[in-house]
Amino acid sequence: MCLTTCWVLGDIYMRFMKCHKCYDIIPTSSKLVVFDTTLQVKKAFFALVANGVRAAPLWESKKQSFVGMLTITDFINILTRYYKSPMVQIYELEEHKIETWRELYLQETFKPLVHISPDASIFDAVYSLIKNKIHRLPVIDPVSGNALYILTHKRILKFLNVYDNLNVCEMPMPAFMKQTLEELGVGTYNNIAYIHPDTPLITALSVFTHRRVSALPVVDHHGKVVDIYSKFDVINLAAEKTYNNLDVTVTQALRHRSQYFEGVMKCNRLETLETIVDRIVKAEVHRLVVVDEESRIIGIVSLSDILQALVLTPAGTHTHTHTHTHTHTIRHKETSHLSVCLQV
Repeated sequence: MCLTTCWVLGDIYMRFMKCHKCYDIIPTSSKLVVFDTTLQVKKAFFALVANGVRAAPLWESKKQSFVGMLTITDFINILTRYYKSPMVQIYELEEHKIETWRELYLQETFKPLVHISPDASIFDAVYSLIKNKIHRLPVIDPVSGNALYILTHKRILKFLNVYDNLNVCEMPMPAFMKQTLEELGVGTYNNIAYIHPDTPLITALSVFTHRRVSALPVVDHHGKVVDIYSKFDVINLAAEKTYNNLDVTVTQALRHRSQYFEGVMKCNRLETLETIVDRIVKAEVHRLVVVDEESRIIGIVSLSDILQALVLTPAGTHTHTHTHTHTHTIRHKETSHLSVCLQV
């Protein structure tokens, strides 16, 4: 569906998202890993590494339904909860099943899995991600009950950017895209969570847990940003089986990055939102560190901040008041999903 010229430019991205469905964003071929809740936690994290994925839906055979997600955050929570010293093995990671971990960690706070239908609009997906403060939203077919894909902020922003660059409908750019971060107030600038090069790894993991952030800028004692430690970097502990010694420094841990690191992606508050979006999409990162002229940290701009600015703010949407309905239609797509359901 193309965009009509009568649309108000300020909310054009919101309208774009409303006229495209989650189904449209699912790639023709993708890998989806599914874990049975009876699988050992340790094997599950090794499987995430082996399959190159960051999260997996959890299937409970007794209920014959998906009950949650296993993510790197769970790995971090297990490590921070049970780690004692390099001399003591983390029994809970070695022996617990996923269902045991969920019972212990969630206890009485079990919540239904947040998911979305393939026929829901991408706008609804953006709203759900931001409202629920989650980074992954499984797309589940309400008819078959099958998990089709896992939506992320990154995938949604890339879809918008590619569609815009293709100029399929000659989508005009809203005026606010030419405004600066400072003018728009996009990003977080107060009480920024960060660590130092000599911060013990276990301390960094605890900051992830208590501050509920996805990355921690590494700042030297002059306030300059020298690196960044993200939740994704933590999975290297499972890949290299080095999670039994969390007393090492962050700098030592970062030497084991599995992928080439181009350096911290930065920006400043006087750059336009257009520039920021272009940089974050091209770099395929999840956030930019906002710095001053001396490269000192002053803030963070995340994908969530950007989607809020592009889609929800122009729509006048507040996450506690939005309601929506949609109808489901059955369609077929030539997809080739590799689903790996791992059990004991």
